[in-house]
Amino acid sequence: MRRDVFQAIADPTRRAIIALIALQAMTPNSIAEHFDTTRQAVSKHLRILTECELVKQEHKGREIYYTLELERMKEIDKWLEQFRKIWETRFSQLDTLLQTIQNQQT
Repeated sequence: MRRDVFQAIADPTRRAIIALIALQAMTPNSIAEHFDTTRQAVSKHLRILTECELVKQEHKGREIYYTLELERMKEIDKWLEQFRKIWETRFSQLDTLLQTIQNQQT
């Protein structure tokens, strides 16, 4: 079963994991060191992120390293872009209104 990517990023721990491995590839143990939780709980989060194709596993010797799937993150950014444009337009309108009010008071 492929999970929804937005379901995966809804969890704050998974977002924190994404932020960690965005900087460098990490093993599950090194990721778990950053959280006050069990290694098994971190593995469950990694499994969900892997199922959503947000992270990928790379085997190096006996270790498994997790890295961020940038292309998948770009899909999320593309979806958010439509809302970013709306927010920017509204902020621009608010700025214009505030400027008008300020000019009327002077």
